[in-house]
Amino acid sequence: MTRIRAAVLGSPIEHSLSPVLHRAAYRELGLDDWSYDRFEVDEAALPGFVAGLGPEWAGLSLTMPLKRAIIPLLDGVSDTAASVEAVNTIVLTRDGRRLGDNTDIPGIVAALHERGVEKVPSAAILGAGATASSALAALSRICTGEVTAYVRSSARADEMRQWGERLGVAVRTADWSEAAAALQAPLVIATTPAGATDELAAAVPAGPGTLFDVLYDPWPTALAAAWSQRGGTLLGGLDLLVHQAVLQVEQMTGRSPAPLEVMRRAGLAALSGAH
Repeated sequence: MTRIRAAVLGSPIEHSLSPVLHRAAYRELGLDDWSYDRFEVDEAALPGFVAGLGPEWAGLSLTMPLKRAIIPLLDGVSDTAASVEAVNTIVLTRDGRRLGDNTDIPGIVAALHERGVEKVPSAAILGAGATASSALAALSRICTGEVTAYVRSSARADEMRQWGERLGVAVRTADWSEAAAALQAPLVIATTPAGATDELAAAVPAGPGTLFDVLYDPWPTALAAAWSQRGGTLLGGLDLLVHQAVLQVEQMTGRSPAPLEVMRRAGLAALSGAH
């Protein structure tokens, strides 16, 4: 039996849940000849790894720091990925082309839709890194008004305003010292590293709106726990991970729909087993 291969690349990569999610999907779909692995690959090693891919390869998932570094190595990039200059999905076609896409953006939108959040009049983003640009692109699809980004430096503020102009979103920036004000927004997307929002937990208002905190380990964050206690709608990093992985499985395998609930249960089991 000829095996068909897929994998996730990045550095560091050892804690990636992608293999758990994709393998669960393959089992459910009866794709017994498919395998999905993880490889520690940094920016310097990326060109060599991609050049060495044979015809048995169907696709790759990419995490940091490779989402921009991969673009010059591709034959085509979707409009979605081009909008934020970040690729997290590569489909390797039978005629040898390497096509890049970004499933983080529609993954955020799909996760919010699942919780009944389809349109919001305004929103707030905590942070201004690579995930924040994807969050801003997602908000361009569901936010009808202004997005306020809370950042730690003027350079980051400039970047977020530039992303807003590019994506057609009205972006206002505010200093991180004012971040507690973000929690009044109907939708808050937290894109910061672990621990960065802990100081905001005490500021969660009564009857908050929706918080999408993209972390999944540790979970819940202090902010997420406080949000849930006060009755707000809460989404976490696993929601994003599962929804973007569903889209990856569908693109790489050509099978649709991917088994969302099976993948979610596999992810939850892996996280609970890791603690």
